[in-house]
Amino acid sequence: MPKIKQMEKLKHPNSRKTKTLVKQIQKQKSREKGKLSTNIKLNVQGEKFVWFRDKFEPEWTVCTPNLLEELIKKYLSRFDEELEQIRIKHSIGNRKNRQHANREDIIKMTVKREFEDFNSCGIELPNLLDPLQFNQLKNWNGELRFLQNFKLRKFSKRTLEEMQKKNKQST
Repeated sequence: MPKIKQMEKLKHPNSRKTKTLVKQIQKQKSREKGKLSTNIKLNVQGEKFVWFRDKFEPEWTVCTPNLLEELIKKYLSRFDEELEQIRIKHSIGNRKNRQHANREDIIKMTVKREFEDFNSCGIELPNLLDPLQFNQLKNWNGELRFLQNFKLRKFSKRTLEEMQKKNKQST
């Protein structure tokens, strides 16, 4: 970052020194913006992985396609209670304005996007069908720096149904 003394020495706003300092400042700001967006993405991904890890039963050693589909459906309906509470608050009294409208809209957009992802291209998760990845997620302590150790895979409704059919045919 340019020093304040350098900025004070500049006399003319169109000088070459001023322009180079402005470029340096813009470059630094864009780097910080990139770091911030990366951290936000990691936090969202980490929260998703923690949710799945917390839903594992202690006796589970392997995750099957049936079990994974159930977990994903529970994940997609995780905001149902909160939406119900908001609906109850709306129904009380004769309110004309929507209390908690912002939160409700954000939840609805998130659920819609995730549901469309699950039905089309898939939800990105660690490969829970692989026993090593399953155990790694089960034993993960929640630190974001270890997210890079997971091998991610997209699971869609169609692919899980195909895996279930293959399992039924092989047994």
